[in-house]
Amino acid sequence: MSAREPIIAIVGGGFSGAATAFHLARLLPAGAADIVVVEPRERLGYGLAYSTTDPSHRINVPASRMTLISGQDSHFADWLERTRAIVDDAEAIAAYGALYPQRRIFGRYVESHLQPFLQSRTIRHVRSAVASVERNGDGYRLILADGGTLAADALVIATTHPPPALPPALRAMAGAAGLVANPYDLERLEAIERDHHVLVVGTGLTSADVIATLDRRGHRGSITALSRHGYRSRSHAASPGDPIGDFTTLPSRSAAALFRRIRATILDAKRQGEDWHPVLDAVRRQGQAIWQALPLAEQRRVVRHLRALWDAHRFRIAPQIAAVLDRRVAEGRLAYRAASIVGAEQVDGRIRVGQRLRGQRSLVVEAFDSVIVTTGPAHADISRTNTAIAALERMGLVRLDPIGLGLETDSQGRAVGTSGRPTDSIFVSGPLARGSIGELMGIPEVTAHAEHIAAEIHQWLGYKRRCVARRREAVISMSLFRSH
Repeated sequence: MSAREPIIAIVGGGFSGAATAFHLARLLPAGAADIVVVEPRERLGYGLAYSTTDPSHRINVPASRMTLISGQDSHFADWLERTRAIVDDAEAIAAYGALYPQRRIFGRYVESHLQPFLQSRTIRHVRSAVASVERNGDGYRLILADGGTLAADALVIATTHPPPALPPALRAMAGAAGLVANPYDLERLEAIERDHHVLVVGTGLTSADVIATLDRRGHRGSITALSRHGYRSRSHAASPGDPIGDFTTLPSRSAAALFRRIRATILDAKRQGEDWHPVLDAVRRQGQAIWQALPLAEQRRVVRHLRALWDAHRFRIAPQIAAVLDRRVAEGRLAYRAASIVGAEQVDGRIRVGQRLRGQRSLVVEAFDSVIVTTGPAHADISRTNTAIAALERMGLVRLDPIGLGLETDSQGRAVGTSGRPTDSIFVSGPLARGSIGELMGIPEVTAHAEHIAAEIHQWLGYKRRCVARRREAVISMSLFRSH
């Protein structure tokens, strides 16, 4: 670091990157650093999730639980009331009064809170993507996709989720006309005809979004949603309640013990007239402490054996989308299937898919007009799909976490390099750090993590300034000594 303002480059301007920039700008005194967010989208704060223009895509939790500032749970809800952002969206109000605005409205909320910092140049938005990274002395040189470069003293990796990976049995179909490998490719989704017989691979949140999109566009054909367990994302409770359960006092040290403890708590809650929702809410809120108490081998068992069940209950869908799915199931135009794909081939313009039903040896072979992959982000492929992260990995500055959920970090949010030691000036903000942190997919957790990363960078900047000051003092002392 020289006498100029240190440059903090945040790679990615979706919610994680925007929230980190926002909290860093609030925390640092004026002129303490140049905060630069590198994001190819026109506006910050939207990212993949909140840039959708599809009106059927809504936030998945009530607005009262979405916030950019920890401890201010009603921050987003208050903004909605103040700005009247959903005055023309009567469908945003669920049956029990909770608000589920269209997802892009939350992006607008985040953007509105960044605007003052952007206008004052406290935060700068470089509209590009980072293609690669090089070492530049003690800092970094970012090679941008538009051919430009950017010098930085520290990096924050806050990139978007990687796209889904094609299941091995579908890889031979890559490029086939009826295969939609990226569920966010609206052009490909719009090409699906009204009467097409559709296979949706995956039964989670993205699957629900895709089915809602097809339904809104008038699709009337049959849809099969397939996953290994066939678990469909659950809906929210009819009325909100306080979390139930303590899972951090003498935390479980094995996946089996944790599962038994959660089930026992659910049974106790049912005896008191409650359902499973408040218990899983407690598990989510305590998720980071629960995760970090488990040994590595048990974390792997949780991912291998409990993840599908957890995801179905943890990632709940908005009531408006649940109503679409329920209606299609009742009409016989949507079916959920527990099966694995064992092979696929293109026959007469359709994709014939071999499926092994869960618990059975026999195969079901069925032809579909369209196959849409919604299996969720392939976090373990992040260094393959993101060239900037791949460059950092080649230099030994970052590495995948041992669970395969993203990048490994230490308790200060610094990326762990291939040597096993943290890289002093690279931080990871958002879901890519969840293999080390634990629960880190919902807005409350990502907000808290962004605040933590901002505080760590603040401390790092103070340490670096002290080092620079000591070096200057040493140079002056040496000069004085030589002059005598």
